[in-house]
Amino acid sequence: MFQLFAGIIIFLIGLVIGSFSNVCIYRIPRNESLMRPGSHCPQCSKPIPFYDNIPIISYLLLKGQCRYCKQPIPPQYPIVELATGLFYLALYLFYGLQPIAIVYMLLCSLLIIISFIDLKERIIPDVLSLPFIIIGFILSFFLRHINPLDSLLGIIAGGGSLLLIAIAGSKLFKKEAMGGGDIKLAAMIGSFLGWKLILLSLFLGFFLGSIIGVIVMLTSKNKSDIIPFGPFIALGAFISIFWGNTIIHWYLMI
Repeated sequence: MFQLFAGIIIFLIGLVIGSFSNVCIYRIPRNESLMRPGSHCPQCSKPIPFYDNIPIISYLLLKGQCRYCKQPIPPQYPIVELATGLFYLALYLFYGLQPIAIVYMLLCSLLIIISFIDLKERIIPDVLSLPFIIIGFILSFFLRHINPLDSLLGIIAGGGSLLLIAIAGSKLFKKEAMGGGDIKLAAMIGSFLGWKLILLSLFLGFFLGSIIGVIVMLTSKNKSDIIPFGPFIALGAFISIFWGNTIIHWYLMI
């Protein structure tokens, strides 16, 4: 009974955090304050009352449109809210009420925010990646699943490996092969996960990214479409958070 009650509460907390994540996704690329003004429609600028700001439920009741100007609300909003809630619930069920679960909830929220910003704006803001490289390293002094050396090696392995790819790619292809935002994102993930899991995350990111990239190239009319790599790094990190150690153990046993 306690696990059910705790799971419901954590899921609801995830929905609320997901709602705030949508604010971050919209405002951070525009260098706007996250606190002021309050929630408002980006089309008509009308303030959104609290009863229209309930995660998922308000979107359904309003039929996906603003109460005042009737402009459509992007489906990103309920998707981010639901994804955050489900990740929080999954982390609780997987790790229990442990500090590692809370840390990974923070990381998952960051990855969701960064992924949607990268998909929409083709940027990964430094304000999200750089401070949390330091925060991830500091947290490693207080957690049992990772130590400071592993966190430091994760920063070097994550950022360093993509930096090498960027340097080699620019010399071979005479153009940017890896964005600086991706490099800093990998370093941030490495500070939380350590060197083994960040390398696995990058491998999974490249693998999944190549599959999706081929599909897009075959189906898209615009062959110059650029697929941001950040969401694939995040996807690799999501997989590593839950099954990374199992995958590594399986690989070493082959």
